[in-house]
Amino acid sequence: MTTLRNSVAIITGAADGIGAGIAKRMASDGARLVLADVDAEKLEVLAEQLRAKVSAELVTCATDVSNREQVRSMVALATATYGRIDCLVNNAWGGGTVSRLEDKTDELLQHGLNVAYFGSFWAMQAAFPTMKAQAKGSIVNLCSLNGVNAHMGTAEYNGAKEALRALTRTAAREWAPYGIRANAVCPGAKSAAFRSMAKRHLELEAMADAANPMGRLGDPEADIAPVISFLASDDSRYLTGNTLFVDGGSHINGVQWVPDFSS
Repeated sequence: MTTLRNSVAIITGAADGIGAGIAKRMASDGARLVLADVDAEKLEVLAEQLRAKVSAELVTCATDVSNREQVRSMVALATATYGRIDCLVNNAWGGGTVSRLEDKTDELLQHGLNVAYFGSFWAMQAAFPTMKAQAKGSIVNLCSLNGVNAHMGTAEYNGAKEALRALTRTAAREWAPYGIRANAVCPGAKSAAFRSMAKRHLELEAMADAANPMGRLGDPEADIAPVISFLASDDSRYLTGNTLFVDGGSHINGVQWVPDFSS
């Protein structure tokens, strides 16, 4: 059984979806947490649930990861509170639109990069000195099958997540001598972003479930979070620079859903 007892983890985008699932699992596995999200109210609700359910030791930090100073403050809070950082989970995403490539704007693509790429980059840079001094650390970046399989309609998301995957591999190569590992996870789950999109495209959920070799998209807490907890633990100490497809086999068949652009 994975144990994270006495370890310290930062989780961005922790208030809902996959981030909340990761927070619940890592708290159950004994980690001390810094939970960050732009939605401070929802974040506090989750924090109280975790304190009540598993007596979780945690602090919350209202953080817009597209703001470099807020990201740096988040990491500083972790070191000030706990004196160490064992795992950094970059999960936050700020939403986008489903629209054709020719209709995308510079602002939309830049927003995707600021949240998914630069927000993670700033957090990694800020956590590096502490992890280097410890000679130990695990970075887990949530990437996406959207980028790997080139899903239609989500260019800002696809591009940012693939850039993050390249950044993850580079960090793994450069920081391995310091005992710092970096891995990417491409989940196939009914995340907060997926639920939001499914509300606008009602055909998406049924089609996504049917296209999955296991017949369903994953549950954030039961299917995705255990893998993140494993990557944070010493059980994965020799694993770095990898992309893990935690998706029920979705990456095998590629993309079968074509969005309806007519609305």
